[in-house]
Amino acid sequence: MSSVVDSIGVKCSRCGASYQAAVYRLIDAAAQPELLSRVKDGSLFLRECPVCGQRELISSPVIYKDLHLLVCLSGRPLSVEGLDGMKGRLVGDVGSLIEKVKIFDAGLDDIPMELCKFVTRQEMAKDVDLKFLRLEGADHDIIFTYPESGAMQMLSVGFNVYEDCCAIASRNPDLSAEGLARVDRDWVEQFIR
Repeated sequence: MSSVVDSIGVKCSRCGASYQAAVYRLIDAAAQPELLSRVKDGSLFLRECPVCGQRELISSPVIYKDLHLLVCLSGRPLSVEGLDGMKGRLVGDVGSLIEKVKIFDAGLDDIPMELCKFVTRQEMAKDVDLKFLRLEGADHDIIFTYPESGAMQMLSVGFNVYEDCCAIASRNPDLSAEGLARVDRDWVEQFIR
């Protein structure tokens, strides 16, 4: 299978010009591995007005798949059969889709990552929306970003926190997700509170 791209009519939010923009409905990174970097940097989800140059995010339903992961961006619950060993995730926005792809592409799992974010928020004593950005350095420190005071902040967390969260997840069979699951902050906090 290969990626599916449609052309849709859009209107620029700055100048009001109407133009056609390419929108991916299916991103098959297994068949087209060159798309992975464009998903991870977000450029695959941007459109640019040909009149004024305004760049805007395209946030329409899309399915991302590679050899081990299927992520569906949809505003409504979905179910999928036949994942055949793939992780299936349901997300509600482009940023969450990008984060899931980054997590799994780094060889990590999103369930312990959500636990790791919970622990980190507790340590920070702040209610912030942490997003996984990357692993960094020889010790594989986890780099999170979060918005604060109108700017994006970066935070480094030791990989040992993630490893501890993997151990917690492995000892708790309730912390598993079958089929096409929404694994996010709300999902993990239902097991903690």
